[in-house]
Amino acid sequence: MAEHGRVIPVEIHGQRYPIRSSLEPEYVARLAQYVDERIRAVAETTPTGDSVRLTVLAALNIADELFRRRDSDHTRYGEIAERTSEIERLLDRLLMTSPGSIEPGPRLD
Repeated sequence: MAEHGRVIPVEIHGQRYPIRSSLEPEYVARLAQYVDERIRAVAETTPTGDSVRLTVLAALNIADELFRRRDSDHTRYGEIAERTSEIERLLDRLLMTSPGSIEPGPRLD
């Protein structure tokens, strides 16, 4: 049987889980801590003792964060691509201009 990583014990919302992963244990612990924090945040605002409900609500909040970040990154990428295209157009126009029509700048020597 192939080895699929080590078992990393984590605690989320008072429950211990053995997580088998090839990821770094510190990273897995950070992930578990983040999920635990999100579940606790939901628990503070949702009057329910149902851990499954809390977990699903926390998962939806985490998915919302991910989607918003993706949308933000996509928007930012689009803005960068648009600016890059504009710079390319400006450079193309500059390079297409005959050398005699460009005024030389000051000499530095």
